[in-house]
Amino acid sequence: MAWFELSTEGEESMSTQTVAEARAFVQQADLPAPPPEVLGRSIAATPFDFDTLKEQAAVVGADVISFVKGISAENRSDLVNASLLAQLVAKKKFPAPTDLQGVLDWYETYFDVLSNIGFVIQDRGFAQYEEKSASFEAHEAILDVATVVLAGSPGALAVVKKTLESLKKMSDDSPWITIFSRESRSATTARFQVSLAEEDEDAGLLVTIMAFGVEARAKLTQVLFFRFKKNEAALHHHSGKVTINSSVLGGVRDVIAKKVAVHTREFVAGLDV
Repeated sequence: MAWFELSTEGEESMSTQTVAEARAFVQQADLPAPPPEVLGRSIAATPFDFDTLKEQAAVVGADVISFVKGISAENRSDLVNASLLAQLVAKKKFPAPTDLQGVLDWYETYFDVLSNIGFVIQDRGFAQYEEKSASFEAHEAILDVATVVLAGSPGALAVVKKTLESLKKMSDDSPWITIFSRESRSATTARFQVSLAEEDEDAGLLVTIMAFGVEARAKLTQVLFFRFKKNEAALHHHSGKVTINSSVLGGVRDVIAKKVAVHTREFVAGLDV
């Protein structure tokens, strides 16, 4: 696996805003209109229960978030809602990226939202994934990247592997696959994230974000478990560990939850891994 930098300058985004500024940002965020069929429907916080004592995972649009044991239910809910908010804002601004630059623009908006609600993001640079063989599967590339990023956390890496294995076993009409496939693909491009939440003794709540973009010559019908021919598709990725300003994210959890509530059932599904 080799690395080719698309962006040579990392961007440090320290979470220095106040809770009031973060709340104003969320309230002013422009989201897509919800489907007509969900309007007027009774709204639950999430369509499944979070359990601190279990390893769990959630599909949030095109983001697969894994939680190790010990992450509180409140933190799990906060991360799901934050990811959904960031994706919805990016989706409103860039509804259907048609090329790699469109995917990168989508991610710039996605990371900008996170940095405004308590996520401390150190770098937004993307690199190209290089596979020596004639073809590759996206989930194999994810594991390659995760093995490097989570090298010091074998338990965390195992959770990511189990989550991907669970996804691979699911039928095409399962809620997980339906949501992920709908939100990750756009004609000849795709973009998706794999995230892992864990507790760090020094940093507190720590999230590893692995973001991917695919640019192909032909229309994409599947992403995670499709075998791409090397000369017909290119995979680009960003990975990094993100710390959370808990006072900021905690201070806006209610307004974020309210903002995304009408979208939750259409974008979120979860399971125990």
